[in-house]
Amino acid sequence: MELSLVHPALKAFMCGSVSGTCSTILFQPLDLVKTRLQTLQRGGLPGSGRVGMMTVFLSVVRTERLLGLWKGVSPSFARTIPGVGIYFSTFYSLKQHFFQDGAPGPLQAVLLGGGARAVAGVIMLPVTVIKTRFECGKFRYSSVCGALRSVCVTEGPAALFSGFTATLLRDVPFSGIYVMFYSQAKAALPTEISSSPSAPLYNFSCGLLSGVLASLITQPADVVKTRVQVNTHLRTAEAIRHIYREQKLQGFFRGAVPRALRRTMMAAMAWTVYEQMMSRFGLKS
Repeated sequence: MELSLVHPALKAFMCGSVSGTCSTILFQPLDLVKTRLQTLQRGGLPGSGRVGMMTVFLSVVRTERLLGLWKGVSPSFARTIPGVGIYFSTFYSLKQHFFQDGAPGPLQAVLLGGGARAVAGVIMLPVTVIKTRFECGKFRYSSVCGALRSVCVTEGPAALFSGFTATLLRDVPFSGIYVMFYSQAKAALPTEISSSPSAPLYNFSCGLLSGVLASLITQPADVVKTRVQVNTHLRTAEAIRHIYREQKLQGFFRGAVPRALRRTMMAAMAWTVYEQMMSRFGLKS
């Protein structure tokens, strides 16, 4: 099939999937360390104990070898490749439908990013649950399909949607805030920079700044989401109370550094690769 015959939304899906593949391979270790930090147990209580990112990193390498840092990469692929594709194709379709004649403003950018992430997040939530369980080290699944079957048989299909509320509270604001900061930062760049060969570097820099801000704002929801998906008997409100009772407010920012590093780098790379590929296809991202 010639690329010229491919629907623009499908091209956006392809661009998003490629960008998701690149970022997943590079930054999976940070996601694993983040998940381990958020599910640490001490005296039977998850999340307690003063352990830093490097301690967890070295512990994984020592006990599971270097490749242990990529544990959970298969569900990450199963989630990220189609998930990022769905996100960008939805984003492109919404933008073309509602803002074909002009650039969206800050509020519109929030709605665009949040709307696209809500669609992708709901569709990919079962794989997100499996990915979290792979990374935490408490479950011994052999494959993504086997894990999906195991959860359905032992806990019921509803367990695959555990953390639904917390996931949306994390992902929808993150994407909305990220797109708002990213689009405004890019719009502030001089025209000559935007059209220069170094434009991808400036876009990546805008993505880094946007990612840091969005990650910090949504970090508490990420901690709650992880706790609920690993302990499916908990509800969102119960998880919030448990985290606060164990570690007070600082508990909601456990794993903030590796998550901010990963989400920031992944989002910046994904958007940079996506925009470059869309430009090659002759489409406006």
